[in-house]
Amino acid sequence: MLRSKPLKIGITGGIGSGKSIVCEIFRVLNIPVYDADLRARTLMTEDEVTVAAIKNVFGPEAYTKDRALNRTYLAKEVFNDREKLNKLNSIVHPAVEKDFEKWYDSHETSPYVIKEAALLVESGSYKQLDMLITVTAPEEIRVARVMRRDPHRTEEDIRKIIASQLDENTKIARSQFVVINDDKTLVIPQVLKIHRRLLNKVDRIG
Repeated sequence: MLRSKPLKIGITGGIGSGKSIVCEIFRVLNIPVYDADLRARTLMTEDEVTVAAIKNVFGPEAYTKDRALNRTYLAKEVFNDREKLNKLNSIVHPAVEKDFEKWYDSHETSPYVIKEAALLVESGSYKQLDMLITVTAPEEIRVARVMRRDPHRTEEDIRKIIASQLDENTKIARSQFVVINDDKTLVIPQVLKIHRRLLNKVDRIG
């Protein structure tokens, strides 16, 4: 009997929710994790097709003289401009999906893999996954975390970002699992429980 392919499990959550910490726990459990946001940034500077498409839409100013992404310029271009943001996403998201599938094929011996991304639900890419995990935390905790992590951001900036993101209840409604990361509830036992359930599911499928 052929072994089934690894399950594709998504992890999402708003800014400051702590999804990166949850992903680190899965890595300790030897589960491969694909950081979609990190790979997107890489593709935007290293993938020739993606770079050319961004320059075509946003002009050569989208990159610095040393070919680095001009994040300040690009952020200003898409900030409060939904049409331009959609254009950028229409370039980057398909590139990430193609990159993820290539990465996925290289981990066929794993029981399941994790795809971490802030916009899994917003982009609709969660529909290509088998299950979704949402990491959640109260807004005040999220704001405090981001302020510690990103001292260049003001509280107002962070709250604007939170307000612009899809609300947590909508993400939770599309999820099979939820991890509460409120600095009170222990995270590791929650992840271990999900891990066991996923392994059991893989055993049943196999």
